[in-house]
Amino acid sequence: MISRRDLLQYSGLAALAASWPAFGQEPPAPDFRIDIAPLTLDLSPRHRLKTTAYNGQVPGALLRFKENRPVTIEVTNRTDRPEVVHWHGLFLPPEVDGAVEEGTPPIPAGSSARYTFTPRPAGFRWYHTHTMAMNDFTRGQYSGQHGFLMIEPAAEPARYDQEFFLALHDWDGYLLASGDGAMNPGYAVATINGRAMGSGEPLRVRQGQRILLHILNSSPTEVHWIALAGHDLRVVALDGNPVPTPRPVPMLRLAPAERVCAVVEMNNPGVWVLGEVRRHVQALGMAVALEYEDRRGPARWEQPSDLIWNYEQFTGAKPTLPEDPPVIVPLVIESKFRGHGAMEAWTLNGKSYPEAAIAPLERGRRYRLQFVNRSMDDHPLHLHRHSFELRNLGAPQDIHGILKDVVLVPALGRAEVEFAADHPGATLFHCHQQNHMDLGFMMVINYA
Repeated sequence: MISRRDLLQYSGLAALAASWPAFGQEPPAPDFRIDIAPLTLDLSPRHRLKTTAYNGQVPGALLRFKENRPVTIEVTNRTDRPEVVHWHGLFLPPEVDGAVEEGTPPIPAGSSARYTFTPRPAGFRWYHTHTMAMNDFTRGQYSGQHGFLMIEPAAEPARYDQEFFLALHDWDGYLLASGDGAMNPGYAVATINGRAMGSGEPLRVRQGQRILLHILNSSPTEVHWIALAGHDLRVVALDGNPVPTPRPVPMLRLAPAERVCAVVEMNNPGVWVLGEVRRHVQALGMAVALEYEDRRGPARWEQPSDLIWNYEQFTGAKPTLPEDPPVIVPLVIESKFRGHGAMEAWTLNGKSYPEAAIAPLERGRRYRLQFVNRSMDDHPLHLHRHSFELRNLGAPQDIHGILKDVVLVPALGRAEVEFAADHPGATLFHCHQQNHMDLGFMMVINYA
């Protein structure tokens, strides 16, 4: 059995060669180019670190694609190790989805590869590295390898005056002992768009505008709570998918890899803080000033009284369900204590990657994944190449209408999601915490 680490060492040149024209022909120019290369990043005047990034910036360039219009992206790996780029939230074939476990070839050090695909579905997605890190806090999602991806529908009237893309990230990781002796990542700095509070440009707005915030949690491991002082945030989409019931909320919760789109009415002039609700995390730098035109001075923060969030508040009316009931797939999540001073290992139904498995899916059938979390950790669970509908979050009754690609299952909690097996091919399912994924919390789902 080839391990994930071994697979990353193989060149994949044969598979990559198929994407280039015949000998003697010039390849057509790509629509976009991404360079993966080392970068020295100034998070603040007091925090400089060496990382790896896309096109010399953090986050990487905003890529805007038209839904169902094919694109070609050339990726050049200027690092000293194999890399791969995952197009998170898109319905893509396994060979270009960007996970070596599914069969996407890694890009060897010093080499280039081309990804050609038809982007869908429309909405706010993102792209990021999909490699192992283990205890190296300069690799994988601990690095700066993440960027925004917007799949635009063929036609959509403007419903806002200005939009901002914001990425939440934690940096300069170290191992921190928990109460039971296991080790988990801690961080020295937290940023929005790669800058700690006071080190970047403010968000500049005008009174009367409607702004649209596209917020991504690109953190390797941390859940974040975000508020905009003096304003409510009207949630209109989760993970890029419109919610059935848009609703104003005082704050947002985003687990790793989740995205929230929220409209804000600029009706309270001043200079305000948009940032982490928890004061100790905001103190690490995760905040940015929002500045009305002609207003200056220190940014003002108003501390919310409670952490309030649930997916259910955005649910819709009960739809007409398919006649055939879904196939039930239980997935029990447990941890394995590996000794004091070590990170925990993870299992699905008692087995870790690559042994963890379920019966192959049948194309066209509907499946209901039942997550039973027997661990003391929350888990942001991600299914590649599909969207799923949230169906039950531990309450007596089901919910309907919320489509996502990541769901946070709380410690000792349960959740159930449904999806249609309509994208054949190897499909990766995993926890989106880098440390959990590295230590076995993955499973490749196959179609019959």
